[in-house]
Amino acid sequence: MSVPEPLSPDRLFTRCDPDDLPPPGEPDGVSNDLGQERALDAVRFGIGIRRHGYNIFVHGAPGTGKYSVVRRQIEQAAAIMPAPPDWCYVHNFQEPHKPRALRLPAGRGCRLRGDMEKLVRELRAAIPAAFESEDYQGRAQALQAEFSQRQEAAFSALQENAQGRNVGLIRTPAGLALAPTSKGEVVSPEAFRQWPEETQEKTRADIAELEKELQEILKKAPQWERERRERLRGLNQEVVSHAVSLFIEELSKDYDDLPEVIEYIEQARADLLENAEEFHAPGPPSAQQAGALVRGAPREPSFRRYQVNVIVDNGARRGAPVVYEDLPTHGNVIGRVEQMAQFGALTTDFNLIKPGALHAANGGFLLVDVRKLFMQPIIWEEIKRALQSNEIRIQGLTEALGFANTVTLQPEPIPLDVKLVLLGDPMVYYLLSQADPDFPDLFKVAADFDDQVPRNHGNTARYARMIDDTARRVGLRPLSREAVARIIEQAARLSADSERLTLRLRAIDDLLYEADYWAGADGNGEIAVRDVERAIDAQTRRADRIRERSQEQILRDTLLIDTDGDAVGQVNGLSVLQLGEFAFGKPSRITARVRLGRGEVLDIEREVEMGGPLHSKGVLILSGFLGARFARRHPLALSASLVFEQSYGGVDGDSASSTELYALLSALSGVPVRQSLAVTGSVNQRGQVQAIGGVNEKIEGFFDICNARGLTGRQGVLIPSSNVKHLMLRRDVVDAAARGEFHVYPVETIDQGIELLTGVPAGEPDDQGNFPAGTVNGLAQATLLEFARNARNFGAGGRSGPEAPS
Repeated sequence: MSVPEPLSPDRLFTRCDPDDLPPPGEPDGVSNDLGQERALDAVRFGIGIRRHGYNIFVHGAPGTGKYSVVRRQIEQAAAIMPAPPDWCYVHNFQEPHKPRALRLPAGRGCRLRGDMEKLVRELRAAIPAAFESEDYQGRAQALQAEFSQRQEAAFSALQENAQGRNVGLIRTPAGLALAPTSKGEVVSPEAFRQWPEETQEKTRADIAELEKELQEILKKAPQWERERRERLRGLNQEVVSHAVSLFIEELSKDYDDLPEVIEYIEQARADLLENAEEFHAPGPPSAQQAGALVRGAPREPSFRRYQVNVIVDNGARRGAPVVYEDLPTHGNVIGRVEQMAQFGALTTDFNLIKPGALHAANGGFLLVDVRKLFMQPIIWEEIKRALQSNEIRIQGLTEALGFANTVTLQPEPIPLDVKLVLLGDPMVYYLLSQADPDFPDLFKVAADFDDQVPRNHGNTARYARMIDDTARRVGLRPLSREAVARIIEQAARLSADSERLTLRLRAIDDLLYEADYWAGADGNGEIAVRDVERAIDAQTRRADRIRERSQEQILRDTLLIDTDGDAVGQVNGLSVLQLGEFAFGKPSRITARVRLGRGEVLDIEREVEMGGPLHSKGVLILSGFLGARFARRHPLALSASLVFEQSYGGVDGDSASSTELYALLSALSGVPVRQSLAVTGSVNQRGQVQAIGGVNEKIEGFFDICNARGLTGRQGVLIPSSNVKHLMLRRDVVDAAARGEFHVYPVETIDQGIELLTGVPAGEPDDQGNFPAGTVNGLAQATLLEFARNARNFGAGGRSGPEAPS
């Protein structure tokens, strides 16, 4: 079996040739649409189809530019759509607690509001002037005089009748009273008792009769007063009607094409006539009215109810609205009814109805970040209800929760026609699809944003143009071709694939901004390749404190990692730690011990519940490999233990399964492993080494330790051959490989790897399944055969042979 040669430096890092890049030119509009054809097709479909439930959920990895791409597509479509109507709330004269919603053509909502404000201004002057006119004052005084004369006539007739009977009508603090008189003077009780008895009796009888007449008059007085008020009310309505008719008729002419508005205007006219006396003497509320306010019965302002509350004004809009709601609270999305303090009490009316994002986006598009949406209480259910019912119903949060216990407004619902676009992560999309039965019915269009694009000539050229466009759009310095090429190389590194370019463009934008900063710090007129390199190094420097501490522990021998020498059953494994956006490789010592047993491979990490399921799966695969290779004709009488030495946290993933198998083979065969090499890669039951993630960081993590201790030319890393295409190593690692000081070996099988690690042939089986003596597999097979023989002897009561090396 041939041992693989180390990879050449050009395979460790795929350069981008600046000469292959297009020259900077005018923006071509690629922006961050690059590689998102699938998602864009879905977005265009979702925009175009006007069916219920075809709302759009845009999902993809963070930083892929979902929002900017989708917003641009939506704005292009919205620009050619008609502007939606205006919406207003007005007073409901029949049911004041249920304000009416009026729909008007775009721009006419504010016009109606202005016309009603003008009407109110005119009425504020016209109505008091009408009441102050001579005609009204004369008619009102005549009416008052008529009723006063009627009352005076009744009392005069009573008084004349009383005087003829020597009885007088007098006023007392308690009201009108009748008393005996003599010569026109009221007689005192003592003098009255001096009168003859017959005279007293007659006078008392007269007074009793006159009192009945007085009571009849007093009973008629409220009726007369009520009649006077009714006639005065009719007079007031007549005066107000004359004052407002001209203004109302002029106003109605402008809205002949809107029956709902005409109906509202006529209702306002009727209300003006019905409440004409309120406008007779406008002013501050009386003490009685103020008391009513404090008791919770607010006085309706004279003219406030004739105002128009325009909650959606599309008069200046060209096309359909596109709204992004950054804070999707219940009130900000659905709308709310505010309150104001008056005389110590909270009051409200239709003028305090405030619109939400659904109102602003009605007839167009509403964009919401789904993560922010789910950070707010109850709003998700309210949005679903609005989409399902196709109407916006404004209610307070306490009402929505069923806790409302105060009187409030119930605004008339407004029909809803909106395309809702949610932006979020794939996990949220799939969780909602699985957990919310309403979600598939409401969001039938999924736009899946990719995070990578193939690195071919065409895409590389477009990527370069996109970088130039971004720099020009945000006002950065121009970039040299070498700088653009270096950014493209970093884009491949960020995608963890030399044949791909990342579409997480937020990281590329950050790199551009920081390179521009360093160019400015050096006084450069353009961004050079050294500025890009400095920006990359600075990003790493800001994030690598934990990496430095980890490496420091190894270099100070706190964590035991050998980079030279040989050891049996001991291999350097490689893992990756992810801290936010920063990842780094960390070497780990993996050891194996073997002894006579019952065919068990003990995973110590799993036994102490520090190993995850993927790691445990990898260890079980090792058992399958060992059984298939060495235990076809006899039982696998083995007990082996595997452990990540000095591991104080959880271990998961199967990228160390090949490393653990190498350690087992070394322990079984007694052949030492070169500690100058580190290993990564998973393995299957056939002994094939499989691809893993984080290959660049793993190689660099071991390289840093070797470099700090001094490169010897014998050090290197074994990686799966299927990971070669992912290599985009740091420049110092590539340079060391070019000098022959560090090596990266691609391996396809466990046999290739064990030969590299031990320098001893792995050995291939003959037709009987026996491996040559002296090979790693042959020595391991011999040990396992001895274990089986000893196990059989123990079972028969015999003695065991010598122990196997470990």
